Amino acid sequence: MEGKFKLISGNANKSLALEVAKHLNVKLTPADIHQFNDGEIYVRILESVRGCNVFIIQPTSPDANLHLMELLIMVDALKRASPKRITAVMPYFGYSRQDRKTKPREPITAKLVAKLLEAAGVDRVMTFELHVPQVQGFFDIPSDNLDLIPLHVENILNKKLKEVVIVAPDVGSAARARSLARVIHAPIAIVDKRRPEQGIAKVEHIMGDVKNKTALLVDDIIDTAGTITESVSMLKKYGAKDIYVLATHPVLSGPAIKRLQKSPIKEIFVTNTIELPKEKQIKKIKIISIAPLLSETIKRAHEGAPMGIVYEKLYEKLKKRNK
Repeated sequence: MEGKFKLISGNANKSLALEVAKHLNVKLTPADIHQFNDGEIYVRILESVRGCNVFIIQPTSPDANLHLMELLIMVDALKRASPKRITAVMPYFGYSRQDRKTKPREPITAKLVAKLLEAAGVDRVMTFELHVPQVQGFFDIPSDNLDLIPLHVENILNKKLKEVVIVAPDVGSAARARSLARVIHAPIAIVDKRRPEQGIAKVEHIMGDVKNKTALLVDDIIDTAGTITESVSMLKKYGAKDIYVLATHPVLSGPAIKRLQKSPIKEIFVTNTIELPKEKQIKKIKIISIAPLLSETIKRAHEGAPMGIVYEKLYEKLKKRNK
C-alpha cells in the first residue's frame, strides 16, 4: 500500500484490524482511546493524518452504543486533523434492524445512525451484509454493502456435502438463500415464521422439500438464536438429515449459546465481522475470516479501482469448482 494511506482501529474488533493490516502489509496508526471514570470517551490520534486516505475499522457490535460513540469521536478527532478522506469500515452495522416503523411513535434508528456518521464527518461507509439492503439508501454519502456469499459458497464446496438444500429461516431471508443456491445449483426451502412478540419467533411449517437432505440454514444475524433453533426443530420434524447454519454476524446475545449447544445443528459457520469472546467459541461454531476480502476492498477503494471484477473472478472460480 503506497501513498498517503492510514488504517486505524477502534476497540470493537482489534483482532480483525490487525489481520487486515497484515494482509495489506501496513501498521495500524496508533491511537489513544480510553474512557474517563464517568464513562466518557477520549480519543487522540498519535500520528499525523494530514492529506491521508484514512480507513477506520470499527463495527458497531455489542456494546453497540459504546462502539458507535467511540467511532463518532474517532471521526471527529480525525476530521480536525485535515485528512483527505475518512472511510468508516463497519463490518457489522448496529441498529440496522430498526429500518422502518412497525408501530406508531417508533424511531427509524438505522437512518439516525447514518445521519450521525455523516454529521461527524465520514466521507464513505463500508458494511457487510446489511440486514436489509435498503438501509444503504439511508446514506447520502458513498456506501458499499459487501456480499459474503462467495465465502459461504467456498466453505460449502470444501465440505463436499451431498443432497444439499438451502433453507431461509424466514421470507425476508429468501433472497439471500436464492443467491447462494444459484451458485451451488441447489434447491431452496423457506421456513414460515411468525413473530407474536419482539424477540419471540414461532415456526409454523416448511415450504419446500427437506426430507433426507442436508439442510443449510442461511441468515445474516444470529442474535438470541430463537429463530435458528426453532427452524432446526421444524427441519428435523420434516425429515432433514444433517443441518448446518451459515450466518454472517454472530451477535449471540442472551440465551443464544445455550440454545445452540442443545440444538442438533452439526456446525455453525459465522464470520469475524464481530469479535467473538472465548466463552462463546463453542465447538460447533467455526469462524471464517473476512480479512482477505476486506483487505482487497480497502486496497481498491484507496487506489480508486473497481471491486466488481474481484467478485466476478470469485464467482467464476466457485462455479468451476462446483461443476
